[in-house]
Amino acid sequence: MSAPASAPRRIAAQSRFEAQALLSRSEQVLLALVLPALALVLLSVTDAVDLGTGDARRIDVVAPGVIALAIMATAFTAQAIMTAFDRRAGVLRLLATTPLGPGGLLGGSIGGVLVVQVVQVALLGGLAWGLGWRPEAVGVPAALLAVVLATATFTALALLLAGTLRAEAVLGLANLLFVLIAAGGAVLLPADRLPGPLAAVAPFLPSGALGEALRTSLGTGGFPAHDLAVLAVWTVLAALAARRWFRWF
Repeated sequence: MSAPASAPRRIAAQSRFEAQALLSRSEQVLLALVLPALALVLLSVTDAVDLGTGDARRIDVVAPGVIALAIMATAFTAQAIMTAFDRRAGVLRLLATTPLGPGGLLGGSIGGVLVVQVVQVALLGGLAWGLGWRPEAVGVPAALLAVVLATATFTALALLLAGTLRAEAVLGLANLLFVLIAAGGAVLLPADRLPGPLAAVAPFLPSGALGEALRTSLGTGGFPAHDLAVLAVWTVLAALAARRWFRWF
């Protein structure tokens, strides 16, 4: 009898499966690529929505926000819905009999989401470049770190949601949370331009920290230490919660 695959190989195989599943579903492609691309074009070339950008160009504010929104859509909304219905269909029940385990499922899901996000960032970044966006190259490493931390956070939260609620509840709640966070989570707009208490709370949410980190690093070349720290804390808490409360069936 051959020896079981090592943990890294199991996670890599699960990552390939997750990436293929995400890219093969038309509704996920719509959520991950088509809608963010439309938002990027409409918000950057028209003034139908007042973004309050001040002296900054619209594209410099919109592009990082749309990329952050696309990352959240794939890592949280799409992953939560896909996992919830896989759980209802019994797919996760089968995975529970393998050596993968909750940690391996989380690692594979994060890896699969990151593969999809490479495609997202390349396409949306290229579209934004064509619209006149010129991100600061010195800020790219910090931006990539923010993306990895945010992906881990949102994927863990997606698995926590999908592993504790019924699929129908996950479908409604994941979409509702996506809309609420997009509207008031400092994703598309800087936190200081949000009304009332949202301006104080948003920077401590993973969505707000991701949006602010991308705007700071790619817009000014600065190092978003506060935002990265917030994302790191959320990553640890979300991963621990997913490992503790995730149910296979």
